[in-house]
Amino acid sequence: MNSTRRPWQAWSRAPQRLLGCAAALFNLRVAAAHAGWTPATELEAIPRAIKDALSGAALLEGARLVFPDTWHVRTLLDLVQDAEGRDAMDAAAFDELRHWTRAGTAAAETASDGVPEYAFGPRRRSGRAPVRDFAGRRTVPGREAAAFENAPQLAVLGTVHDRPRDWLPAGQAMERVLLQATLDGLATSLTSQALEWPELRWTVRDPRSAMGFIQMVLRLGYGPAGPGTPRRPVHEVLDIE
Repeated sequence: MNSTRRPWQAWSRAPQRLLGCAAALFNLRVAAAHAGWTPATELEAIPRAIKDALSGAALLEGARLVFPDTWHVRTLLDLVQDAEGRDAMDAAAFDELRHWTRAGTAAAETASDGVPEYAFGPRRRSGRAPVRDFAGRRTVPGREAAAFENAPQLAVLGTVHDRPRDWLPAGQAMERVLLQATLDGLATSLTSQALEWPELRWTVRDPRSAMGFIQMVLRLGYGPAGPGTPRRPVHEVLDIE
């Protein structure tokens, strides 16, 4: 008997897993109440009004922000996993990652740019949420592991065409969306792994959508703020005449 579970089988058990977690949550509420506390729980779903505001922010800059359906999210997660496997085996990708990260205490403390190791975040213990591992193949002593969600809230930012004249408004739209999300109390991260491989990028878009090209995939939700990373002085990166 073959006990291998097909992907659709694992996905179909998601409601049962969620029910089990909800039952555990209720027990925690009972225990808190028994200890004299007043428990307060809330779902972290992003309200429709906030999603609409984020989509409107992208439109103001000439791009579109769409929140994909369940099947599209599953496709995106599969593509990100594929891209992560390619990145792990690609020497050029690893060299670029190493160039922009600062591993080691001394390098992290003196960094003026890049991503220091204290901002790598936990490594993934479980879950399908797309989380770029800035450590790459390197081991970071004392780094914790965390369980991430299996059904993350993703959004895709795109344009009708894919020319330099389209990339400029797309980048500005992305920043407007990120700033609006911050004002709305959301945590955000950029998920570009699948977009960095040309043979994967074309499959990221929903073929039923009028959005011709995906420029960025965003992950949004409610969570703690991450640590800040160093920035170069303005005069090193901008000339004002």
